[in-house]
Amino acid sequence: VTALKNAGTSNPVIMLDEIDKMASDHRGDPSSALLEVLDPSQNHAFVDHYLGVPFDLSDIMFVANANTLDTIPAPLRDRLEIIDVSGYSEEEKLAIANQYLIPKQLKESGLDKANVVFTKNSVATIINGYTRESGLRGLDKRIGAVCRKLARIYAEQTDMWDTGEGLKLTPQMIQKHLGAQRYDDNFFHKEDRAGVSLGLAYTQYGGEVMAIECSLVPTGKHGMVLTGKLGEVMKESAQAALSYVRSHIHEFGLSAERLDKNELHIHVPAGAVPKDGPSAGIAMATAIISALSNKAPKRFAMTGEITIHGKVLPIGGLKEKLLAAIREGVKEVVLPEKNKSVFMELPIQVRKNLKAHFVKDYNEAFELLFDFGQMHTGKVESIEKATGPRGLAS
Repeated sequence: VTALKNAGTSNPVIMLDEIDKMASDHRGDPSSALLEVLDPSQNHAFVDHYLGVPFDLSDIMFVANANTLDTIPAPLRDRLEIIDVSGYSEEEKLAIANQYLIPKQLKESGLDKANVVFTKNSVATIINGYTRESGLRGLDKRIGAVCRKLARIYAEQTDMWDTGEGLKLTPQMIQKHLGAQRYDDNFFHKEDRAGVSLGLAYTQYGGEVMAIECSLVPTGKHGMVLTGKLGEVMKESAQAALSYVRSHIHEFGLSAERLDKNELHIHVPAGAVPKDGPSAGIAMATAIISALSNKAPKRFAMTGEITIHGKVLPIGGLKEKLLAAIREGVKEVVLPEKNKSVFMELPIQVRKNLKAHFVKDYNEAFELLFDFGQMHTGKVESIEKATGPRGLAS
């Protein structure tokens, strides 16, 4: 009601910021109050506890945002229309930084007349080397930190800036002001290696390429150990992948005795970061087969849930995952066939850097990833890198 008074109208747009962070205590539960406010069948006669009279809220447009849906109570979620907003690509971050973030930080630091120029490579260095996020908050902070350090230099050595040439920032100067890079562009499994596959993950900070490592430990009996702070869903996904591989062990040309006499150890770095979800299924199956055959898979990144019969199911967060693959220098990806329509709707800036292979069953992925053996005679559909907004390369 206070917001209506401040707006001076009965039909404003009201923004509810980060409703996933609401907490309840002895003073009350805000989510319970929102149930009536957001329900179209009730909010026409909303009773404010202070006024004590009904008030019509049905003309108000409520817009809420959240970083995750998991912490929003189900009854409240049921009253919302969910719109998924994906993270920014590197090209989008560059454009926003040049048009808005850099001018804003230069002005706040008193450098708007000092002719300071951030080159494209210097901004890209901040994006890839000092931030790892789907949004822009960290990028804004890092640009602000650089500008504040330049402002101090400007105040101490004004004579050096009076020539009119200004200052053009390079990646080396960015590293001098911000210190060593927090994130390395070069993925630590740069070379193909037996027992290692590249999975694609989606986190609240954006997409990530994660190495899934599998090794055989000679114990004389079969077993499986999972490490890397995996959640229950991811552990079940690993078990499903193992069951599928074990039931088709001869079709893959693998030794059943080798599997029975060794313990499988699957590890997903980094060990301190929690991980969960089913989309690493085909990557886990690939790591297991690679370890048993002692042959490295091709350097494809992959994502997709796997069933115990080898079906590859669709996943979410595709744009963020593909952006991570591009960032790590991966050129080809294996995706569930049911995600093809989502892939084709992605911006051309994402599709132009990747060749996508779409699979329905894991046996199709197996033929793509390994050079030995064949399991079927079907055709795997692949889409080359896009060359234009509407066209595909032949």
